[in-house]
Amino acid sequence: MALNGTWKIDRNENYEKFMEAMGVNLMKRKLGAHDNLKITIQQDGNKFNVKEASNFRTIEIEFTLGVSFEYSLADGTELTGSWNMEGNKLVGTFTRKDNGKVLTAHREIVGDELVQTYIYEGVESKRIFKRA
Repeated sequence: MALNGTWKIDRNENYEKFMEAMGVNLMKRKLGAHDNLKITIQQDGNKFNVKEASNFRTIEIEFTLGVSFEYSLADGTELTGSWNMEGNKLVGTFTRKDNGKVLTAHREIVGDELVQTYIYEGVESKRIFKRA
């Protein structure tokens, strides 16, 4: 699959506004915008292994398409939800445990970049990665 590989953050679009909508405080927003995130994605059929390594934490997530799982964001926000494939796009729908609001995330290849889009409370943000 085209998503497989290691990806390093190149740039953000509207990421601080997204974090603000999520309730992330100013200090964490400033740090989060420069987290030096690297994502390694491995797909085997409907199963995914995703390793996220940043200046703040390294975690490994395993999930199966369409199967709900729990996940914590770097700021500690806890979510539950699942990923599904829509064409060549990974689409995640997650519900915050603290307030029941929905966060959507998309991962897709655009040209030679991995574009990760987040949508929360009407605020859309993109994080664009290059192959490492």
